[in-house]
Amino acid sequence: MTSKLKLTLDEQLCFALYAATNAVTRSYRPRLDAIGLTYPQYLVMLVLWQDGAHPIRHIAARLNLPPHAITPLLDRLQDAGFIQRDAHASDRRITTITLTEKGAALEHDAALKQHEVACATGLEPETLNKLREELRAVVEHMEGDLEKQPTA
Repeated sequence: MTSKLKLTLDEQLCFALYAATNAVTRSYRPRLDAIGLTYPQYLVMLVLWQDGAHPIRHIAARLNLPPHAITPLLDRLQDAGFIQRDAHASDRRITTITLTEKGAALEHDAALKQHEVACATGLEPETLNKLREELRAVVEHMEGDLEKQPTA
């Protein structure tokens, strides 16, 4: 006798992550709108505030995205005056992204908005830190699993 596997939405890790991501992103949206950023643009700015000026491929790698995926974000950030693009002196194919004064000044306001979102979760700082660590471990394990999968 074989047992039948039963799928339920509430027991799916993917759905719990999806719902949590949507809730957190929705919480960020009005706060970031107030400082002139979208959530994806905020992620790019976080990389620049933390790591400083870097080539596009570095920013994309930090966000686990291909470089072409962040190009439209960079276009809008440049149009807003938050970043500038600088071509590499010896290799014009390499473009370094640098914060402008306006972009650097935005970090303080963004930090306040991030703190508001952290408070909105209702979780203690220690719990938030533990959750981030566990999610990073999930990403690391899943990325390793993806590397083992056969390509189509």
